[in-house]
Order: sequence, then structure tokens, then C-alpha cells
Amino acid sequence: MARHPKPDGRKRPSRESRLGRRTEHRAPRLRLLVVCGAEVTEYDYVQGLKGAARNSAVSIKVVTHPKAPSQVVAYTAKLFGESDDAYDAAWCVVDVDEFTDLADALGEAERQGIGIALSNPCFEVWLLLHFTDHHKHMPSYAQLAPLLSRHVPGGYSKTGLDFRHYASGWTEAVRRARLLAPEGKELEVNPSTGMWKLALAIGGPAQ
Repeated sequence: MARHPKPDGRKRPSRESRLGRRTEHRAPRLRLLVVCGAEVTEYDYVQGLKGAARNSAVSIKVVTHPKAPSQVVAYTAKLFGESDDAYDAAWCVVDVDEFTDLADALGEAERQGIGIALSNPCFEVWLLLHFTDHHKHMPSYAQLAPLLSRHVPGGYSKTGLDFRHYASGWTEAVRRARLLAPEGKELEVNPSTGMWKLALAIGGPAQ
């Protein structure tokens, strides 16, 4: 049985509250742990959104663990479980790509109460939605990257994401992403992305 609740925005009880002690001194902030399954791009994006949103109701710790999705989930569960109540919710940012362990990863994340921001086929579909609607099936990153480069000054680079290019479009990306697939069905729909859920958790409700 999972020891943590699902990351639906509700805080898990602190040790003090579970013991019936007063917790009024604790600031009412949602404390998020975000683990990115790639080394650079997702990390740079989440850090950029964190800074641009300036959402005082949320504090965020972002780390990277560039491994297969099941390993990302296991690592996140370890950090979350050993955090001594430092976080209220945990998220993994992962892609479909060529991975074959996604079903196991999604099942374990659900058991552990960990949110999954899954992009199909890759994170770049989320970035593209900042600029335009996109519904055509994309086999891989190789097909998506040129489309994204049309909108990014100087072209798109996985190792040089500048969040300023995306800052004004993230709420539109949320709207567009929600139309691509039912929540939690991103593995079954290409293109799609669940990054909108994490974006709202970080930035607050889209206007």
C-alpha cells in the first residue's frame, strides 16, 4: 500500500499533525519535489517556470535522474520516503521515447502516490504547444525538433533552453495539452503530454 497520497494539491499530514500537535506555525505552502528523467532540458524548463511564476504558495526542489522511467520513479520514491516530511508531493517528468518499462513505472508511481508528467513521444511536444496547436502523430524527437525550431529564435537546442522564449505561452500550452488526451492517458495518445498538471501545480491556475 502506498504511504503517500496522490499529488492532487492536498498536503500530506506532517508528523506533528499525525501526532495531534499544533502546526499553525508552518507556512501554508505546497512543497514539491520534481525529479526530471533527463539531464538538462526538463530541469531548465521547470526552474524557468518556477522563477517566472513566482508562486508564493509553492516551494519546489528540482533534481535530475537521467535514467529509464522505472528508475526515475524508484529514485523519486526513495527521496520522497526519506525526506522526513520535507515535501508534500512528488512528481516525475519522463518521456515515452523508446522506453519499454513505462507500464511498470506508471503502476509503481500510482502505488507510491507520485505524480507523472509524461510526454508522448517526448518533452518537446509540451514545448511546441507553447506556440501552436499540434495533433499529428510524431514518431520521435527527430520529427518534433524541427517543428519547434521554427518558433524558437536561433533554433531549438536540448542543451540550451531559454525559458524566456516560453514564458508567455505556458498557460496556452496547458489549454492545448488538456485537449490532446484524457488525464492519465498520455501513454496511449501520440502526441500528448501530462506536463500541464505539473505546470499548474507550479504556476497556479492558468488564467
